[in-house]
Amino acid sequence: QVQLVESGGGLVQPGGSLRLSCAASEILFRFYVMGWYRQAPGKQRELVATITNGESTNYANSVKGRFTISRDNAKNTVDLQMNSLSPEDTAIYYCNVARDPFHTYWGKGTLVTVSS
Repeated sequence: QVQLVESGGGLVQPGGSLRLSCAASEILFRFYVMGWYRQAPGKQRELVATITNGESTNYANSVKGRFTISRDNAKNTVDLQMNSLSPEDTAIYYCNVARDPFHTYWGKGTLVTVSS
């Protein structure tokens, strides 16, 4: 089984920063794409950012310029640096990895709350 554990969530004031980390139970080269999604209360789950084994990244328009996704193969982690946070960023953030089009895995999520 592929296990994903997210960490780094918490309460932060508007304008602040958080860094989320997703630790995978398998070496990262097994996954062709890794990413972060989020789901706010009463809203649909949405893509935040993705990164491929080739270091190609993709971001939702709402987070471009503020969030940075990266991977650390030595630690088997996929990280999300979040800057200039606003209340609209409040959500449960989920790590997701895909081994192939038929196998995708999810973490249980970590809560990010942006509030004064």
